[in-house]
Amino acid sequence: MEGKEEDVRVGANKFPERQPIGTSAQSDKDYKEPPPAPLFEPGELSSWSFWRAGIAEFIATFLFLYITVLTVMGVKRAPNMCASVGIQGIAWAFGGMIFALVYCTAGISGGHINPAVTFGLFLARKLSLTRAVFYMIMQCLGAICGAGVVKGFQPTPYQTLGGGANTVAPGYSKGSGLGAEIIGTFVLVYTVFSATDAKRSARDSHVPVRDLTFPVYPGFDDAQECLILAPLPIGFAVFLVHLATIPITGTGINPARSLGAAIIYNKDHSWDDHWIFWVGPFIGAALAALYHTIVIRAIPFKSKSKS
Repeated sequence: MEGKEEDVRVGANKFPERQPIGTSAQSDKDYKEPPPAPLFEPGELSSWSFWRAGIAEFIATFLFLYITVLTVMGVKRAPNMCASVGIQGIAWAFGGMIFALVYCTAGISGGHINPAVTFGLFLARKLSLTRAVFYMIMQCLGAICGAGVVKGFQPTPYQTLGGGANTVAPGYSKGSGLGAEIIGTFVLVYTVFSATDAKRSARDSHVPVRDLTFPVYPGFDDAQECLILAPLPIGFAVFLVHLATIPITGTGINPARSLGAAIIYNKDHSWDDHWIFWVGPFIGAALAALYHTIVIRAIPFKSKSKS
């Protein structure tokens, strides 16, 4: 019993934060911040880990579009919502696929599967511009191919059932759609930052900074638990956002997902409001990065206090 009580005492105080209310002062830090990624890192281009990370993002986004677009089509094909998985099923398909794919690719690319997530992490200096641009290109290509395979298997149903393309629903303004995309992406990217924060109890972070190997941060030794725990809140955030915003925009919060479906479906109305599904997620991701860095972690203030 004494040993267990000691474990509890040490565990509860392993990451003390003695921070006065209303200040950004912190002390007794028992974790190590990862170094900021450089803006440009030319050496990455000659590294196999760089290219395999891009391939992993391509395949993950490909599979994401394939499963989710088929789910959306299945719901639309049913005579009524009760005869299909309904909105809840669509939300589970998106959230569940993100959970599975982040789990599978976290140790290779970080499991972004979304240009907005990549953009937010880039703003927070978690990866270089070189890698960020490469990831976004591969995510978009994967999404196009995923939607293309669905159309190749079911060309007529794909066109008649909307192809999973995002549009602002009738009765909602463009402003409502933009707001839904901004807040929805904020929830997602904020969850990503929180789940992958170096300050956490080490085992629930997975986004690699540059070397894409475990341990991701110093002291993070349990790679298996790390891979399991972080994708769970991220996938659940995607699920919840879809429940809230499917009736408004069909839920984009992922520019690659919206682009892939729009290109393959290629109807005029799928392009009318397409800008919303890029501008909204990027604004939401930028706000999440800003909020996490300045408010939650107060990193700029810590840097000033050290100087």
